[in-house]
Amino acid sequence: MSNVAISVEGLSKLYRLGKRERYRTLRDTLADAFTAPFRRFRTGASANREPETIWALKDVSFEIKHGEVIGIVGRNGAGKSTLLKILSRITEPTEGKAEIHGRVGSLLEVGTGFHPELTGRENIFLNGAILGMKKAESLRKFDEIVAFAELEKFVDTPVKHFSSGMYTRLAFAVAAHLDPEILLVDEVLAVGDLAFQKKCLGKMGDVAKTGRTILLVTHQLNQIRRICERCIWLDSGRVREVGPVGNVLSAYEAELYSGAARAGRNTKTAAPAEFLAWDIVGSSSQRPNSLETPGPFEVRFILQANRPIRRGAHGVALFKDGRERLWSTEVYDLDLEPGVYELIHTLPGLPLQPGAYSWKVSMIDDHGMFEVWDCVPELALCTKPMTHRRDEFAGLLNLPSEFSIKAAQVEGFNSSDHTDALEPADLR
Repeated sequence: MSNVAISVEGLSKLYRLGKRERYRTLRDTLADAFTAPFRRFRTGASANREPETIWALKDVSFEIKHGEVIGIVGRNGAGKSTLLKILSRITEPTEGKAEIHGRVGSLLEVGTGFHPELTGRENIFLNGAILGMKKAESLRKFDEIVAFAELEKFVDTPVKHFSSGMYTRLAFAVAAHLDPEILLVDEVLAVGDLAFQKKCLGKMGDVAKTGRTILLVTHQLNQIRRICERCIWLDSGRVREVGPVGNVLSAYEAELYSGAARAGRNTKTAAPAEFLAWDIVGSSSQRPNSLETPGPFEVRFILQANRPIRRGAHGVALFKDGRERLWSTEVYDLDLEPGVYELIHTLPGLPLQPGAYSWKVSMIDDHGMFEVWDCVPELALCTKPMTHRRDEFAGLLNLPSEFSIKAAQVEGFNSSDHTDALEPADLR
């Protein structure tokens, strides 16, 4: 049996701008047949003008194996949602093919697959039937689904009365618990609150450990870093890069934020100095903003001094989520002539959880602060996790530890009375 869960070959999708795709009825066909003889008498440029078209996807090819957790990233309009709709059989491709080997559960938009007039209970069983599950299988999962969605009081209410958050909680619970072999998730976690997002990420991690295949589309790159193994970068409908999460996200962020820091600055008057770029010196990942080893490293900031700087002070700080300051330092008494300089900081390591972090650097002199830069792209920390396997319990630090156990020698406590409890067989 093949180990391929999803095979996409030469997939393309063409849309006509201003024209909505819809199903054709018998009435549409008869109406077209009746009016066809009269359409040839129409005159004017509008009658002969070809509609404008756009390729939402163009020649997309890749393979995903059973049990892989794949993230899909790209700017708005890159074709991410179109790809998942084709894989879900909601829309058909214009060219190419997509083969799916396994039962698919889709969570594409809030409430997709729900009937608004049916209750939450009825929609759970409806979705189970759509997935090909017997009623007994859905019954076995019912209580777990309702508890996860936290909708015990509303399960017999028609879902048309649900808020978007209630919709999302129930939709995710149904998609994750009804045992699809392939789970397609498109940006729905952006609707829920932070606690719900963490809960869903934990559940997707559990689902992934059971060997099921997950495709996750989201603009929240930390979610992809936490649970995905590989990543697909779509750019203007084409596959730009496929590979390990750290490498692909580093390249994507580098382009996404390229030049963004300079945007909005006043270029009419030159600043006394300005930061131009930053990188990890000798990064083994060949990505200037990626760090894959926990050991010593050097971070370099490029500064252009446009006038002499006297008794300058240079500061650098590291932040989590742009708000929580994790570390900072400052260097004093810098005397610089006009020119370009490398400001290099050597650190023994960053014992932090894998994820995205941000640098902020500054330069001041006797006249006050004249340059502050929120460095882009973000620092991508791609070290191996060494803490609790569940994200909500892992904490912030990523520190290795060793464990041992032995009988206690404590006054007043006879360890020999408890040796049975310390037999090696019981400690495995």
